[in-house]
Amino acid sequence: MTYDVIIIGGGPSGLMSAIAASNLEAAAGAGSAVKVLLLDKGDKLGRKLGISGGGRCNVTNAKELDELIKHIPGNGRFLHSALATFSNRDIIAFFEGMGIRLKEEDRGRMFPVSDKAKTVVDALVNRVRSQGVAIRVNSPVRQVLYEDGRVAGVELASGERLRSRAVVLATGGKSVPHTGSTGDGYAWAEAGGHTITELYPTEVPLTSREAFILSKELQGLSLRSITLSVWNPKGKKLIEHEGDLLFTHFGLSGPAALRCSQFVVKALKQFDESTVQTTIDLLPDRSVQEVYEDTLRLCQHEPKKQIKNVLKSYVPDRLLPILFKKAGLSEELTYDNIPKQPWLELARIIKAFPVRVSGTLSLEEAFVTGGGVNLKEVDPKTMQSKLVEGLFFCGEILDIHGYTGGYNITAAFTTGYTAGKSAAECASASAAEYLQGG
Repeated sequence: MTYDVIIIGGGPSGLMSAIAASNLEAAAGAGSAVKVLLLDKGDKLGRKLGISGGGRCNVTNAKELDELIKHIPGNGRFLHSALATFSNRDIIAFFEGMGIRLKEEDRGRMFPVSDKAKTVVDALVNRVRSQGVAIRVNSPVRQVLYEDGRVAGVELASGERLRSRAVVLATGGKSVPHTGSTGDGYAWAEAGGHTITELYPTEVPLTSREAFILSKELQGLSLRSITLSVWNPKGKKLIEHEGDLLFTHFGLSGPAALRCSQFVVKALKQFDESTVQTTIDLLPDRSVQEVYEDTLRLCQHEPKKQIKNVLKSYVPDRLLPILFKKAGLSEELTYDNIPKQPWLELARIIKAFPVRVSGTLSLEEAFVTGGGVNLKEVDPKTMQSKLVEGLFFCGEILDIHGYTGGYNITAAFTTGYTAGKSAAECASASAAEYLQGG
């Protein structure tokens, strides 16, 4: 069986790639519709998309492009050309053009009004079908076929060989493997001569062996609008992120921890340390002096009360025993007996609560994979391999990663659209050359 374009992987980038490849505009020079096949090893398409955004599917982010790219710290600048072709605004227009109304939530996150990922998945799959794309699920690929420095097709696990002028690898990374992302595409890229940069977990909870973590005394405590900072061994701040934080039985989770995770991974490796220092600013909008004065004033207003009962209105009461211990203060103190220096130390700790972090959960437990196909070997304007003609990449298989909040899916959609469109054009040009040669 012969196709113009074969796309491997039915996630967000693969679905968008199939739509772009089968679009009549992309096939303008072909003389006839481009014949596209979408392969997936699982039993249904869009599984990872179906659980994204907490099951609501955060389809993109509405931030201006420069800000959007800043929120993709893993090689976001590589996306300039792709976003010029198919931007976050185009993604919004694309879904609304299919009748899916979107709403903007905090920090620019865009969700379907239905609040159901199924709305998005069904619309994409129906669009793929309506544009005549052949779909084969439960069809794992054994290898990509290469002949004379170009793509020739794929061989399925069943032994069946499918010929094609262009192949798009949209196989994802190694995160959330139960959705089918098990890193299959890396070996096929390497077989074509590509380099895979080291893979590591990003957007993943942090682990810690601090006594208050191991004792689980803070497990389940949620902190709102804090700032989490990561420090190198010399005391230099590597990154800080504002957001919510959750203490777990193994460490720290929540948006702030996830955003800091890649910097923890890199610092542990770079400095060859077993732990990295992080600090939590419990009150980012207050200075140390203001915290000092605020807390003193509260105690002064209720001078007979023990400080542990006064300050639970100021910081979470479950944190208080640890804060007092670190500052060298007795919980039973009342206002008249407050020592100045330890109280100043308490204010400092409230502004920089230290948590030694030992690492992160595994790559399989991460939301996003860091590393992937080396971008020096990929044309940013087309997503075509610079090493193998007719081989294209999109989505998480590439060495691109962003923060949670609609940034990774934007990268998936924009690279998917670019790869699909370019693959169709490549196949059309190849077919024209073949006819002329004949």
